Amino acid sequence: MAHDRATSAEHFWMPFTANRQFKGSPRLLERAEGMYYTDTDGRQVIDGTAGLWCCNAGHGRREITEAVSRQIAQLDFAPTFQMGHPLPFELAERLAQISPAGLNRVFFTNSGSESADTALKIALAYQRAIGQGSRTRLIGRELAYHGVGFGGISVGGMANNRKAFGALLPGVDHLPHTLDLQRNAFSRGLPEHGAERADELERLVTLHGAENIAAVIVEPMSGSAGVILPPKGYLQRLREITRKHGILLIFDEVITGFGRVGEAFAAQRWGVTPDILTCAKGLTNGAIPMGAVLIDEQIHDAFMQGPESTIEFFHGYTYSGHPVACAAALATQEIYQRENLFQKAIEIEDYWQDALFSLQGLPNVTDIRTVGLVAGIQFAAHADGVGKRGYEVFRQCFEDGLLARASGDTIALSPALIVEREHIDAMIERLADAIRKAA
Repeated sequence: MAHDRATSAEHFWMPFTANRQFKGSPRLLERAEGMYYTDTDGRQVIDGTAGLWCCNAGHGRREITEAVSRQIAQLDFAPTFQMGHPLPFELAERLAQISPAGLNRVFFTNSGSESADTALKIALAYQRAIGQGSRTRLIGRELAYHGVGFGGISVGGMANNRKAFGALLPGVDHLPHTLDLQRNAFSRGLPEHGAERADELERLVTLHGAENIAAVIVEPMSGSAGVILPPKGYLQRLREITRKHGILLIFDEVITGFGRVGEAFAAQRWGVTPDILTCAKGLTNGAIPMGAVLIDEQIHDAFMQGPESTIEFFHGYTYSGHPVACAAALATQEIYQRENLFQKAIEIEDYWQDALFSLQGLPNVTDIRTVGLVAGIQFAAHADGVGKRGYEVFRQCFEDGLLARASGDTIALSPALIVEREHIDAMIERLADAIRKAA
């Protein structure tokens, strides 16, 4: 390890990483400021991924640092089981102000994975609370990523995240994904074709019975699978079908939340309001782990029956509404509002798209998908196997001073919302070079 030869790499079992490959040639980041990381060799690396889709306001924000520092000195921890402290109440109110209409009750978690599992539990408990206890079935989607809890991987649809872990949750089914390279390759913005894939939900309703289905969970945009965008009209159609059959619709906005595609949430950008919405990542600008679930108040109110001394929902985490995480989130939301960052992705969208489409025609590029401030560049698979070409481009990008994200043979970009045109130009130039070298 470059910064300290005495440090051994062997003890840390790294997440979602080819550990032996990485430890043979580590890539270590040491500092971050604005749009840049500095690695342990002192090289500046432009951050093309907002960390891991989370540092939406850029790195090293003094306001967040100071808020966290003040809070940890004043109140490092307080329980929220049968006790409280002021900050989660303040933050919940703040989130209710920017959330889609009606989603004004907030349950705090510590991650996107916990948010997904919390949303699924709320959906199941709600159906029981309103006398629909036979509604136990959950429906996810192929290629979906809803974190790594047993609930999340059960409704998720990425094969490698599921297949080593046994039977998973029973009573789960999946909608087809919406990736359609034949009809939609090189679409700018939302693709024209594929809204009819939402109609598969009607088939599942016929198969299982609406009275047995509790909820459908989808990402408005599938991020981890390589930036798969919803076809025009698709989300609206899902909303119509779920509403018709009394099925809850859950949006997983862990990636899309807090300005990634424009507006606070994709629900607002694309004009579809779910019953429950999960978020995390951008909530605290990545500074402190935190997640949240935004719930329609009518769902919340269905739990608030019976004696007042009864615990209405037997669920929560030691760190739900953690004081230091709340302080980070409040400071983050203040930055988003003051700098009008939720509009930034819409304002710079055309420039971003033009820059990305300049990559069309480079070796092995089979699709470019882009909306807001996110993009997926897909490559033809290498003869030696799926993912090899994507990894090679990712590795070459890092050598050339760009942090991108590889997902199979797709490179994803999702820069901080503070990005300027010159950053975009530099990213695209480095990515184009990496694509050529990897060819």
